[in-house]
Amino acid sequence: MSYDLPTKKTPKSEAMEVAFAIPEKTGLPPLSSPTVASKSAPRFVPYDNKRIHMVSQLDRLDRETREGMLRASQVFPVRVNSYVLENLIDWESAPNDPMYRLLFPHPDMLTATASEQLDVLAAGNFESDEVKKRLRAIRDQMNPHPAGQTTNVPTLDQGLLEGVQHKYRETALYFPKQGQTCHSYCTFCFRWPQFVETSAPKFESNDLKSLRCYLRDSPQISDLLLTGGDPMVMNSRRLGQLFDLLHLPELDHVKTIRIGTKALSYWPYRFFADSDSQALLDHMKRLVDAGKQVAIMAHINHWREMQTDAFEEAVSAIRSTGAIIRSQAPILRHVNDDADVWAKNWRMQNSMGIQPYYMFLERDTGAVHYFSVPLVKVHAIYKAAVSQVSGLCRTARGPVMSAEPGKVQVLGPIDVGGQKALALTMLQGRNPDWVNTPFLAKYSETAVWIDDLEPFDPAHPFPFKT
Repeated sequence: MSYDLPTKKTPKSEAMEVAFAIPEKTGLPPLSSPTVASKSAPRFVPYDNKRIHMVSQLDRLDRETREGMLRASQVFPVRVNSYVLENLIDWESAPNDPMYRLLFPHPDMLTATASEQLDVLAAGNFESDEVKKRLRAIRDQMNPHPAGQTTNVPTLDQGLLEGVQHKYRETALYFPKQGQTCHSYCTFCFRWPQFVETSAPKFESNDLKSLRCYLRDSPQISDLLLTGGDPMVMNSRRLGQLFDLLHLPELDHVKTIRIGTKALSYWPYRFFADSDSQALLDHMKRLVDAGKQVAIMAHINHWREMQTDAFEEAVSAIRSTGAIIRSQAPILRHVNDDADVWAKNWRMQNSMGIQPYYMFLERDTGAVHYFSVPLVKVHAIYKAAVSQVSGLCRTARGPVMSAEPGKVQVLGPIDVGGQKALALTMLQGRNPDWVNTPFLAKYSETAVWIDDLEPFDPAHPFPFKT
């Protein structure tokens, strides 16, 4: 049996009759008034591509490093804030500090072609519009929106449902328009086209009425993932409008609300010290009390992110609502391609009540040549890390490629009749029949992505190719 994404067309007249406004008398308990936080948040000071030269800590770096970073920032999106600058980066070790590499672009992230094109720009006298056009062309060569994301957009009312992706039967993704930025950007992020100009479309929506219609007409959807960017940059009033939607009886089948966020690492004050932190926690608790599972999908790339008091307080605040926290991150060259780093990462998470969820591989987009690690090496790192931790930390599935057909797990090298092969399996798939289907690929010490692999036996193609 194959599975196709829902294409049910809601008649326009019916869609227009669906009132989005939540009735005044919903039976929901009122939100408590925001209380004074246990400690006030420091002032949030962001620095983006236009202001990055104003970061005073960069004066500690040599001129060549600073100029190289500024050169790369012409192509890649940059955003850091005062918290990450003061708490996460070891400036004595920069630019080789892993957190520096996670937050600031490096000239080696540019391909040779991109670097040559920047040289042309630097040598010429181009008008502003021409510069933007040429920079956009450079970014277009970097595979924006990998893994067939643009094919994941479903339809409603005879048109594409903007700001929604539905790749797996049970899980839909929603990109709230106000959440398409972050407190800081990660240099490896596969969603980088959301933050800079490319020819690729941006995923975003402000249309809760259409989201409601689609969820209502899709009873197979049990999980809604709010993603971005980072939904936690939104204020609690806007998040509350979205959360209130999920209390409607017609959406009772949506049992789990996942929130993909880096706020725990990049602005933990969001959960306990911002002016509307209490309102946010109240919204989350009300969903939990209504029988929904609220899952914070935290992106934690390195254990250094968890060392601040603010991080620990944010975790405690979230868990006090009954929400759960799961952690996921890709393995990245220059940042965390080390078994000891991952073992410590998982142990610290487990001690705080955070459940390790995924070790991903860097997606084939952006500066993939700079961050990617060969599959066989990644598997060796994963195996060595898992062997160091207890069973409660071994909930982290990996290494996993979130590829066009689905989530592909690398099981590792094996011997088949005296020949080396690479064993893999499908953890998730566009077609549910692919799930938990193991398959073999020819052994390769250089492959970094599923597209680099060939079937071990041509008579037995990969399950998603049959």
